[in-house]
Parts: sequence; structure tokens; C-alpha cells
Amino acid sequence: MKRIFLGLSLLFSVSSCNSQNIGNILKQANDVLSGTPGALTTDEIGKGLKEALTVGIKNSSSKASALDGYLGNQTIKLLFPPEAQNVEQKLRQIGLGAQCDKFITALNRGAEKAAEKAVPIFVDAITKMTIQDALSILKGDKDAATNYLKRTSSVALTNAFAPVMEESINSTGATKLYGDIATTYNKIPFTKKVNPDLKQYATQKAIDGLFLLVAQEEQKIRENPAARVSDLLKKVFANQ
Repeated sequence: MKRIFLGLSLLFSVSSCNSQNIGNILKQANDVLSGTPGALTTDEIGKGLKEALTVGIKNSSSKASALDGYLGNQTIKLLFPPEAQNVEQKLRQIGLGAQCDKFITALNRGAEKAAEKAVPIFVDAITKMTIQDALSILKGDKDAATNYLKRTSSVALTNAFAPVMEESINSTGATKLYGDIATTYNKIPFTKKVNPDLKQYATQKAIDGLFLLVAQEEQKIRENPAARVSDLLKKVFANQ
């Protein structure tokens, strides 16, 4: 119990603790161990971590699913598939740059729409987190929570994103645009033909981008819990 509590303290505020704060943390940990009335319980500490992660994933999903959530973020923006980047270059050279730009916009609009499905999947994974999972996250690397969510959520995200992504890239016109682009490119003599199928590439890139945002939120949670506390988190970290 003492290790869990100290782990939480280190996770969120190791850079800001002074000797007095450490003394308060140790006292509160001892209160828990001795059963002092009003002390935090193991359940409260576990719930505090889960609430912190839930806030983080909701922020991530909100950013990703907003207008230009992908398109306006250069770190997660979906571009032409790697095997088709030379397609884009050649098409821009022959005056089809506007068509390429339209395709990229449509592709990212699909990802933004699919990202709306992420929150309940992540929340389910967080709800199922055990004390051992929490301890592993607290003792782990700076992206330990993100990696936990990858392990527990990737399959469900793929299953949820794939049909939405397919529908989205169809409705936004990305599928047709890429098909037209691929067809136009494949007519150019002496070029390697490209596959116009977008769904798998778009689904995986959308998920990769979402996890990048989750990792950024995890970093914020670790460094500055005061920016996104709930009432329970205020109680958990009141003496820091």
C-alpha cells in the first residue's frame, strides 16, 4: 500500500515535492496503513488514477475528433500512403495538386469522425484496470499508461474504427478521390502500379495518431495533475 501511494506521488509531482511535502505524503501513507479515520483508502487511490487517465483519454479523443483535429495537427495528419507518395509527387508535377490536397483533407475528415468512437473503448480498458496494472503503470516508463491502453484496446479500436473509417472515407470522398488518383497514376507509362484500397492504411494511421495524443496527455497528467483534477484527485493529492 505504501509503495502504491508513494508511486502515485512520484508519478504526478516528483519535480515539485519539497521535504515538507514528502513528510506530509509519508504521514498520509502511514494514516492509511494504520487505519486512521479520514485517511485515503486503496480504493480511493485506485479510483483517483483511473479518473486521471479517463480525463486524459477524453481530452485526446476530443482533440482528435474536432474539426482539423487530424488535418491541423502535423504530428498526426494523415498523408498519402508511403507506397503512394511518389504518386502524389508525380501528380503534383502534372498539375493535379488541388486533387491531391482534396484527397488529404477528405482522408483526415474520416479519421476525425472515427475518433469519436474511442472514448468508451478506452474507458472500458481503464475500468478493468487492476491494482497490479496501476502499480505497473506507476512504476513504469513515462508512456506506461499509453502502452497499457495499446495492449488492452488496440483490437477493439481496430474493430470499431475500421467500419467507421470505411464509411467516413467513403462519405468524405477520400475513397473515390484516391481511386481516381490511383487510376490516373496507373495510366502513366512505365510506373509501378499502386493499390487504391485505403481502409486498412487509414484505420491504422488514425489509431496511431490517437495514441500519440494519449501519450501527450499522459505526460501532462504526470507533470501537472493540478491542470486536470477531479474532486477525488484533489483529495488524493491534497498534501502535495
